[in-house]
Amino acid sequence: MSEIDSFLGEAIALAFDNVEQGGRPFGAVVVKDGEIVARAMNRMLADNDPTAHAELLALRAAGKALGSPRLDGLSVYASGQPCPMCLAAMRMAGIKDIAFAYSNEDAEAFGLSTAAYAAELSKPLDQQSGVSIRHCPPKAGGGRNLYQVWQARAGSKS
Repeated sequence: MSEIDSFLGEAIALAFDNVEQGGRPFGAVVVKDGEIVARAMNRMLADNDPTAHAELLALRAAGKALGSPRLDGLSVYASGQPCPMCLAAMRMAGIKDIAFAYSNEDAEAFGLSTAAYAAELSKPLDQQSGVSIRHCPPKAGGGRNLYQVWQARAGSKS
């Protein structure tokens, strides 16, 4: 069995365990240098948390285990195709190697595909349907620029 098959098998096993516990069919593992550093299953229903996807929970656990929000050089193996939220989080954390077992096409018949969200999010903000997204810049003359204050503070900690 290949390393990819082994890690995907672990993610799928987590997903099956979650189904047995009344959860959604998703599991994920984060791997560094051929070793699992974090594993998680979807907890949306258990925690009433729309962000408690297996991939996000696994990223949080990996960051905690490694003491860093940066996960460069690590890999994520997921039972299902990651949604746009999870993909964005992985990319923002530095993950460049992602593998999944079941595709959006596999999930479509069960109401679990996120392909429509991905398509909608690829449109310009003013063309996305079903949501109102507005840019409301702070009023001029407010004095302080949030990002400048952050940069000055972060720079002073170097």
